[in-house]
Amino acid sequence: MTEFDTIVIGAGMSGTTSARMLADAGQRVVVLEARDRIGGRMHSDRSAGFPVDRGASWIHGIDGSPLWELVQALAIPTLEYTVGSFQAGGRPIENFDGDGRRLDAAETAQWVSDVAAADAALAEEIAASSPGDTYLDVTERALDRSGFAPERIDEIREFFRHRVEEQCGAWIGDLDAHGLDEDAIDGDEVIFPRGYDELPRRIGAGLDIRLEHVVTAVSRSANGVTVSTAQGDFTAERVIVTVPLGVLKADRIAFDPALPDDVTGPIDRLGMGVFNKIFLQFPERFWNEQSYVLRALGEAGEHWHSWYDVSAVSGIPTLLTFAAGPFGRRMQALPDEEVVADVVTALRRLYGDAVGEPVAHWITHWGDDAFSIGSYSHLALGSSHHDHDALAGPVDGVLHFAGEATWGDEPATVGAAYYSGHRAAERILGRPVDLPAFAAGITAREQQTAAG
Repeated sequence: MTEFDTIVIGAGMSGTTSARMLADAGQRVVVLEARDRIGGRMHSDRSAGFPVDRGASWIHGIDGSPLWELVQALAIPTLEYTVGSFQAGGRPIENFDGDGRRLDAAETAQWVSDVAAADAALAEEIAASSPGDTYLDVTERALDRSGFAPERIDEIREFFRHRVEEQCGAWIGDLDAHGLDEDAIDGDEVIFPRGYDELPRRIGAGLDIRLEHVVTAVSRSANGVTVSTAQGDFTAERVIVTVPLGVLKADRIAFDPALPDDVTGPIDRLGMGVFNKIFLQFPERFWNEQSYVLRALGEAGEHWHSWYDVSAVSGIPTLLTFAAGPFGRRMQALPDEEVVADVVTALRRLYGDAVGEPVAHWITHWGDDAFSIGSYSHLALGSSHHDHDALAGPVDGVLHFAGEATWGDEPATVGAAYYSGHRAAERILGRPVDLPAFAAGITAREQQTAAG
């Protein structure tokens, strides 16, 4: 069959969600996925016998989260890990000063207090900012009025820079002053010991998903939409495009007629960041078993600055660190062995000879990934929160867009992908789709399949 009611381009979280909701409503739906797997930027590598989440890892704040409600309804196990939002405190963190010296309890408390005071001043500077102000501008103004000693200012300056890198995959000077406005975390954060891509894989089970179908063109006319791939053309009344913003910015899909300014404007203005992960497994733990994070402040953490203990997933001592923004782009161009050696050298500045040689590693290269061309979207200078939602369309009533970059409330998250897929399905159906009923339908299908 090449004629459908709706074609969905991309089998990530937004694509599988919208396709499942439409199929549940009786539509003929096909999902065209360029990769050889379901999940998109949710990529759980199980080749070592346990999952390594090369892509998304966290739910950032479970209170009032429909995504969390879906996870619970599907009985997917999670582990509490409430530091994924790059916090200064709140959970046990081993902090080291600019010389690589471990902070004691009093110094750590002072550090957390300093960040809280600077953040309060920063919020005021953001509220008073003018169009054209970057996040670097407002952080410097906040630090100028802090009254802190120069070395304390340097540590907070580095913290602000790295927070932007981890949250947005961008340099602090490229982010709009309001770029972290939506970065509120309500409740605990969690990770997935069975791998985060369990969600899209279970949602997509039983759908007509065509893997390794790279879409090259989308044409719309009075008769509907035609989507072109190397395996042939597919026609439908409408299409949902869920490819990452990086793919849209690179013009990897030709649209005919051309997309209107209402859509191309947001595509051009929004930024696509790079956020790469480096997992290192060690023969034995050299850090405190209770610590969530090891963090180098100031000069000691100029490049490699935070290591997250994710040992609970595999049962083997494992640290996860990140290379994001311009640093991430530089690192992904190097051989993996050089990156590993550089990370280990940074750790030895803090822990000395206690740091053994890694026994395994995993390194991502999302900026070089042809089917994402980056990690996730951010509010680049010159863009606005409205751009995220405007990107969703629809265009001519037949061309819809979904994905994390199209959801203004919390872009760059799996939650945003889920909610945008839900919105696209509702717009096509012209009626609400009940999320608890959606989750119940998934479990009911699984039970029927298990029963034969």
